[in-house]
Amino acid sequence: MSHSKVLILDFGSQYTQLIARRIRERQVYCEILPCTASLKEVKGFNPDAIVFSGGPASVYDSEAPQADSSILKLGKPTLGICYGMQWMMHHLGGTVEAGTTREYGPAVIDIESAEIFKGIAPASTNVWMSHGDHVTKLPVGFHVVAKSQNGLIAAIANDEKKIYGLQFHPEVTHTDQGDKILHNFLFEVAGLVGDWSMASFVDEKVEEIRQQVGSERVLCAVSGGVDSSVMAALIHQAIGDQLVAFFVDNGVLRKNERERVPQLFKDHLNMEIEVIDAADRFLKKLAGVTDPEQKRKIIGREFIAAFEEEAKQHSDVTFLAQGTLYPDVIESISFKGPSATIKSHHNVGGLPEKMHLKLIEPFRELFKDE
Repeated sequence: MSHSKVLILDFGSQYTQLIARRIRERQVYCEILPCTASLKEVKGFNPDAIVFSGGPASVYDSEAPQADSSILKLGKPTLGICYGMQWMMHHLGGTVEAGTTREYGPAVIDIESAEIFKGIAPASTNVWMSHGDHVTKLPVGFHVVAKSQNGLIAAIANDEKKIYGLQFHPEVTHTDQGDKILHNFLFEVAGLVGDWSMASFVDEKVEEIRQQVGSERVLCAVSGGVDSSVMAALIHQAIGDQLVAFFVDNGVLRKNERERVPQLFKDHLNMEIEVIDAADRFLKKLAGVTDPEQKRKIIGREFIAAFEEEAKQHSDVTFLAQGTLYPDVIESISFKGPSATIKSHHNVGGLPEKMHLKLIEPFRELFKDE
């Protein structure tokens, strides 16, 4: 079954993931690509609507993030937020200028009737601004649908082409009607259907795993945490005993965890989990180490070694399952890349290639709470 899909192009805003969260909360599926994504990649995703995120740059900076302006000719309903709106205006023949008045934080705007403000206009409303530049001249076909109380353009529309721009951030809670504005863009402007849910995700993913795996076997490590446990349950639902699941006792588990995790799986999911007793090898390597990041790396390395040894006992296994989540994926492709060294990730980096296994990552499109 195909669902409505929104593509968010990331210009480096700290709020880009939040835009995705807000859209998914409306039961519309969306994904994020860096603004540098090619026209071919954008067409390949086949979006029903496109959102350009904000970003900290000025469109005139030599290093300013750029997207392929041909994306604006795809005829898709489009929403530009903050820098995303300025980038659109710049490329469609409007004018963006460095502001003498910079607007940061809460602001009040006066809105006029427009599809995107259906049910809330005409009125004044509180929004969250974060910009220095502003649009001073609109391209042909566009008109102003909101102004800030400083007299600056706060929202623009081209109703015929279904292209809208907001100088403020509708995705943050400080914008009072932000949810309603995003709702209007998705359902009134773009005419999307909100039918994507976790239930539909599970059904589709179970079918996808069955197709991908066929009669082969899948290896997976269960830590007792949310990601790997839910992943093991999902894959087991899809292929039953073709899944070989391990629980590694690394010597630094919580009290009774070694007994409780396999017992939970047995009692509630009728699923056997093999326990690997590797406490001694881990504790020997960790002796005397105090730096947390170093500890994580040692645990990661030993985990891979223990896992690899055990996997050799199952030479008939073809796939390795990992609980990679969408924020991990976004971090690796976002326009700026990871902004700081986040604590090292425990997924088993180079292991699939080393062991000649194919990878299954059923949650790579999901956020943690999803």
